[in-house]
Amino acid sequence: MITKTELDNLAEKYENTDFIKNDPVQFIHRYKNKQDIEIAGFISSLFAYGNRKMFINKLDDLFSRMDNDVANYVKNGDFANLKGFEYRFSKDYDIIPMFNILNSLYNNSNGLEELFKYSFKTDRGNKYDEFLDKVVDYFYARAPRKAGQGFYHLIPNPKKGGAMKRMNMFVRWMVRKTSVDKGIWTFMRPKDLYIPLDVHVARQSRDMGLLVRKSNDYQAVRELTFKLKEFCPQDPVKYDFAMFAFGVELNKNKK
Repeated sequence: MITKTELDNLAEKYENTDFIKNDPVQFIHRYKNKQDIEIAGFISSLFAYGNRKMFINKLDDLFSRMDNDVANYVKNGDFANLKGFEYRFSKDYDIIPMFNILNSLYNNSNGLEELFKYSFKTDRGNKYDEFLDKVVDYFYARAPRKAGQGFYHLIPNPKKGGAMKRMNMFVRWMVRKTSVDKGIWTFMRPKDLYIPLDVHVARQSRDMGLLVRKSNDYQAVRELTFKLKEFCPQDPVKYDFAMFAFGVELNKNKK
């Protein structure tokens, strides 16, 4: 198994601003305003799956349609120019309802921060997976009756036991304050976070002897997070970017 010193060295090497330009986190670094940051982060995380170059190009298109004025665009509520926008499983008729829900959320409350804070504070026993249940339930309760699978792929159901990688990644961006993560939310602490688990992180964590479970599901997320807490109880997710980037670099070297 990898040692704490080795893992800390990897974290120090790979968690730096050089990686922002190739990561979906780049979109939150375009903004200074808090609501712009959290909306940009949430939207970016929803589309952060599949081919990295492809979804970053799609996000560039999406933010261009919003004139890169994210919060005002969402609160204005005119999403006609999203017609024709699609990415893999999600078509415009899946995406526009999600924007409509965000519009209502921001015009009737303090937005995503209030939603996530309420969900976290009312989660009995602070079980992180139940906290995500409440957030997702908010969107599902307001989804159109005819919402398609593309809508539910954007905002997956944690009750199905999936890794919830994109949602965990978004929360990491909002809670940790580093050169990569913005850390604009203070109702949670870094020690409360769960690892955003994708195939790269899962493969690398198994190679490092940190993860035994073979399925890339929520049980694996919990297992890996608790193992990383043995290395750094106050900020276990700091190793996320290190494992992801190290795995990508290894794969490049094998080609």
